[in-house]
Amino acid sequence: MRDDTIICRCEEVTYGEIREAVELGLVDPGEVRKYTRAGMGTCQGRTCQRELMRLIKALSGRDGTIDNHIHARIPAQASTLKALAGEEED
Repeated sequence: MRDDTIICRCEEVTYGEIREAVELGLVDPGEVRKYTRAGMGTCQGRTCQRELMRLIKALSGRDGTIDNHIHARIPAQASTLKALAGEEED
């Protein structure tokens, strides 16, 4: 796989960025996610999580399951500035 291959489309995280994170010793999916922002975009990892987990296992040489898998979070609903300021009518 080339370093410029996009793994996380939402955050435009590449294979090279994930490889770099694992080479730095980050093999916990949560750490890789924080370092690269992979899986933190609009879809919250629903699109890239499986590939991200596979890459972490392959690049780190770890067999078996990775204990701390990535949990998807429901995106928040957009609010208007008027609603936040308390100026919007019911």
